[in-house]
Amino acid sequence: MENKLKETALHQAVRIGNNDIVKLLMEENSELASFPKDGTSPLYLAILLEEEIIVETLYKLSNMKLSYSGPNGQNALHAAVLRGTELTKMLLEWNNDLTTQRDENGRTPLHFAAALVRQSKRGSICWQVLEANPAALYQSDNDGLFPIHVAASVGERGTITMFLNKSPSSAGLHDTKGRTFLHVAAEKKKVGIVSYGCRNQSLSWILNMQDNDGNTALHLAIQAGSLLMFCALVGNRQIHLNLTNKKGQTPLDISRCEIPPGLFDDKNSETKIHFALKVANARSGACGCDNFEEPYSHRLKHNAREESEKARESTQTLCIGVVLIATVTFGAIFALPGGYRADEHTDGGTPTLAGRVAEYT
Repeated sequence: MENKLKETALHQAVRIGNNDIVKLLMEENSELASFPKDGTSPLYLAILLEEEIIVETLYKLSNMKLSYSGPNGQNALHAAVLRGTELTKMLLEWNNDLTTQRDENGRTPLHFAAALVRQSKRGSICWQVLEANPAALYQSDNDGLFPIHVAASVGERGTITMFLNKSPSSAGLHDTKGRTFLHVAAEKKKVGIVSYGCRNQSLSWILNMQDNDGNTALHLAIQAGSLLMFCALVGNRQIHLNLTNKKGQTPLDISRCEIPPGLFDDKNSETKIHFALKVANARSGACGCDNFEEPYSHRLKHNAREESEKARESTQTLCIGVVLIATVTFGAIFALPGGYRADEHTDGGTPTLAGRVAEYT
């Protein structure tokens, strides 16, 4: 009944989009819709191809023996989330348990929905999946990422707000690296999410949380070199400026190391961040400056070699250009109007206009 790909004739009918053939096959043998148990089912394929009529036919004629399976451990709801509101609504009405199932990466349909844009409105795909199973907010994938982390990574503030309204405690969820959604936003340079977290008083309890490396969102914002994120964070008085990470670095220490080696430039973000922390009376870590001198000096030497090489190449190019210009100018000075007579001429090698001065007087 199945081929090597675990597909039946029903898969082919779905693939060509012929609902009449699908109906004929289902009426002949409704159990075709229950294959395969593990892999791409006809239902999953129909949803992926956005064949809504075929999707309904498969459900109505299956006698409740319908496979929802998909590739890589996914189910039909994973596909529906990526294909549209109506398909998602149908799947949730037929089988709400699909919301709890994870794919081979540990991701639920809510993880997929959290990555979509503009999903905070009532009736949206993400809203539907969340309402069907709010507990999915607390299901992490294999990397320990919760749906709120996914939303932060793509900069979806509306989705995060929807999650927090449904469950405020989800703001403090940590992934396997110990990061909150605010850490993820800082690493991904999602300024809007970081600003949102700093302006929302109900989130003040997560502002100074540290990940497994001891970094706060401020540490990560400085590492990212984002002046806008830095300003958003230090503009909140509840931010601690002197927390040290596991390397003993405070935000001031990190800002110092992030300043590009070479000629001083007070216009780059790293320099401005370091200056602002100095003005705010931020402190260095207890481990002292020695731990940071060596890597910084190494960067400085490496950068100096690069700059020296660039300067040498530029000088060579400039010299060649000067020589060419001088050569052309010198030649133009001594070039006679009209040029010289050809060698085969009786007066070969003499100026072409020689002896004609009287003609122009």
